[in-house]
Amino acid sequence: MGPASETYRGAAAPWECDVTEHFTLAFYFDRVAMAEALLAAELGLGELLREGGFARCYDVRLARELNAGSAFQIESGLIGLDGGLRFGHRVVDATTGDTVTWFDVHWEAEVAGLPVSRLTAWEGSQFAPRAEPTDLARLTPTAAGRVQPGDLDEFGRMGLCGMAHKFSHSAVQTISAVGLTARYIETDRRSYSTFELRLRIAGSPGLGDRYQIRSGITHLGNSSLHFAHMMSDAASGREIARVGQYGVQLDLDARRPAPLAAELRERAQRLLLPQA
Repeated sequence: MGPASETYRGAAAPWECDVTEHFTLAFYFDRVAMAEALLAAELGLGELLREGGFARCYDVRLARELNAGSAFQIESGLIGLDGGLRFGHRVVDATTGDTVTWFDVHWEAEVAGLPVSRLTAWEGSQFAPRAEPTDLARLTPTAAGRVQPGDLDEFGRMGLCGMAHKFSHSAVQTISAVGLTARYIETDRRSYSTFELRLRIAGSPGLGDRYQIRSGITHLGNSSLHFAHMMSDAASGREIARVGQYGVQLDLDARRPAPLAAELRERAQRLLLPQA
């Protein structure tokens, strides 16, 4: 097995950080999209990615924070050939050498001719099965709009970054409904921080297409809140993508999980969905 290839090197800009005061999730996807395209080209899969038309799954584990001005690189490799194509991307802090984020990516596409010699040794995170909500009818509207030029990737369809931004907006709508409003974040120095994300993409909207997202809470813990988000075509109702988002309320000063206040817990309980 060969080593991983460096597929991106750069930094987190201040305007790419969010109210939680760290590198926002959508920009991780922005950089991984570049890494994915470069790796696909190296493997002779560039046209397959350009044409699309197959489902893709992204399991993401955020182990450490990147902040404004953090330098980092991405190392990528082909890590599996059974049941489609599996790729691994690790985001590495350029200063410490620590892996801060793992991406385990599965393309539901069959490709002949890739030799096992192209496989890369991988020591990434293991992703355990997660419970799915059983009543999607109880999801509530959290985002809607039309695909804009800034949402598109190099292939002319809604890209990973644009899609992740929409789901982030849905998360903001959801935590606001719980009571984690902009004012609460400012005065109480508490916000929401994601430590794991499961994204499954079934479709690729184009410029001007209308989308809508509905969301719900799938788990309520001492400090933890888990969300389900479903993006669909606003005209046909066809599913475009769905996300399982797993995170905690974060103390912005201590940078550690903080227990949810009683009033926030009461509101979250009303939005909790039944689980499989």
